[in-house]
Amino acid sequence: MEKISRRKLLKMVGLGGLTGVVPALGQNAPAEHEMPPAPSPSSAPHAPAISGVTYLFFNQAEASFLEAALAHLIPADPQWPGALEADVHNYIDKQLVGAWGAGERLFLGGPWKPTRPGLGYQLPFTPAELFHTAIGAINAHFAGLQITFSSLSASLQDSYLHELEDGKYDLGGIPSNIFFNELLELTMEGFFSDPVYGGNKDMTSWKMIGFPGAYADYYDLVDQHGIKVDRPPKSLAEHNGRVHVHPEVPANLNGL
Repeated sequence: MEKISRRKLLKMVGLGGLTGVVPALGQNAPAEHEMPPAPSPSSAPHAPAISGVTYLFFNQAEASFLEAALAHLIPADPQWPGALEADVHNYIDKQLVGAWGAGERLFLGGPWKPTRPGLGYQLPFTPAELFHTAIGAINAHFAGLQITFSSLSASLQDSYLHELEDGKYDLGGIPSNIFFNELLELTMEGFFSDPVYGGNKDMTSWKMIGFPGAYADYYDLVDQHGIKVDRPPKSLAEHNGRVHVHPEVPANLNGL
């Protein structure tokens, strides 16, 4: 069998080429559009604090893939931070380590058969199992190539994510488009949700779109008209609203 250097391998890799070169690496390599079984989540230690985030769910290899993927799903630009800078990885980690990740209120009794769109989730995996299995299969795939997803160039990472979105892979029993859609949905949730849930650091997305926050108290302004309200957004963690039980009391107490 011809030996393929890492440099030559990376030159061979292109859109659709990541799986095409796998058979050349050995007779036991997985067939095209198939992923090897995911390793056990306990086989690697949890990732240490990265960018101020301490992972409780993802191990180090999983966190590496997640952070690289998030940088593409919502990239930063010269004016605004992206998903990674907004700690979306922290949001996803904390959601998966909790009750939701364990499948609370999620029916998993089957049947687990492919069906037409619109009938909801049809897999036997809890959200936590889905992410461990899918990312484990992706990492095992690249380990067979002696590279990692995060080590690829930005263009190759983007191409591979498009392949996941198109459903080109079986990630340990999970269609890759199902995993991609779950990842994208959690990414958007973490980017736009209240910071108390771990993402949207510094309320960056709310500032970007001009959203005042999940809670806003404008009682002192309700009798003022034609003025521009321009104040920073407020998180649930900053709840300091007031309850007015006497309707005869004017909104603007300075008018008394």
